[in-house]
Amino acid sequence: MKLPKNSQGEQLRSTQAQFALNLAYQPPTRWFKITQQSLVITGLPAPLHYYNFKAQNGQPNIPIFNQSQNKKKTLDTVTTLNSVSSHMLEQSAQYSLEQECLFRDNDYQFGKEQRLKGEFPFFEFIRKNSELSVELNICTLPVVSHFAKLKYGLGLYQHWSLLCRCKGELIYKGQKFEIDHLGNFEYARGVNIPFLALYFYTYQIIQLKDRRQLILVHIRNQYNHVLHSRIYIRAENSKNTICFNHRVEYKIFRVYPKVQTPYLNYMYLPREFKWFAQQGKHCIEISAQSRGDYKAGLGRGFVGSFQYQIKIDDYYEEGSAGYCEFIDLRPLNWQEIDQPEQKLKLNSLHSSVLCKKK
Repeated sequence: MKLPKNSQGEQLRSTQAQFALNLAYQPPTRWFKITQQSLVITGLPAPLHYYNFKAQNGQPNIPIFNQSQNKKKTLDTVTTLNSVSSHMLEQSAQYSLEQECLFRDNDYQFGKEQRLKGEFPFFEFIRKNSELSVELNICTLPVVSHFAKLKYGLGLYQHWSLLCRCKGELIYKGQKFEIDHLGNFEYARGVNIPFLALYFYTYQIIQLKDRRQLILVHIRNQYNHVLHSRIYIRAENSKNTICFNHRVEYKIFRVYPKVQTPYLNYMYLPREFKWFAQQGKHCIEISAQSRGDYKAGLGRGFVGSFQYQIKIDDYYEEGSAGYCEFIDLRPLNWQEIDQPEQKLKLNSLHSSVLCKKK
């Protein structure tokens, strides 16, 4: 069977377990103080294009994700993000974990508006808001990708993602949209995380018409060294995740004018960018054009959507609803070349991990 459906290449195959999967999923505890939950649905009709829900419970000691200016309250800070492509004013919110949230096993209440409850494989997410309301039934599938299982001394960090089916409704400014799409359900947890010098981060999702899902990740440190660059391909009818982890390149060719984030750092947001990956006989090429709908609230960065043209071996598709998370805290001299409106190239460097304890 060809790669556009499933891969024969054993070097690309990452076998996943059957349900019940032995996956961590719990609220913050005395041991695991940092947790994150996420749901992303792409390929939605205009003007939505995508929907995302993210909840960061506690502030990790990682520059790109730490929003808190008050270090004494980092573990009591819960940040949520709900957004679609259209204009929004209330996409991000912060809560006190102790005073405004109620977390129990399989039931998470974020303030008065948002609730995520359930256990594998069935979950329910509800958000009541005058701008954007959501009611979704989520069925997770036994197709899992493990992004990180890290141990540094006493520290530990785990991050997994499941393919899921989402069905329900979304109401944006009074207009109702029926949802029946594949999505991406994620969870991460950390205990005593050391300082991780992650300064550039992009995480992107493309939902193909043949029911496959691509997840693209690229991470760099403050010296522009590539720490992580991978493309994951997974399908509804397969228990395997195909992982491209060799010669995965991400390049930005045009950027928007420099912007200042709510946290007072400056960055250039990508307008046109490309991905290229080759592993064995298989090749992936993606060209993308941002819709310019970036919204602040993801860590110290932004989320948005893009149009794309993708070629996987002999399979070709064009789409208009890719999803992008983007954070760049590197020094501006690494972000810009001559004029910010001209080309900005992120040429691949050898991977180099920078991790230190503060």
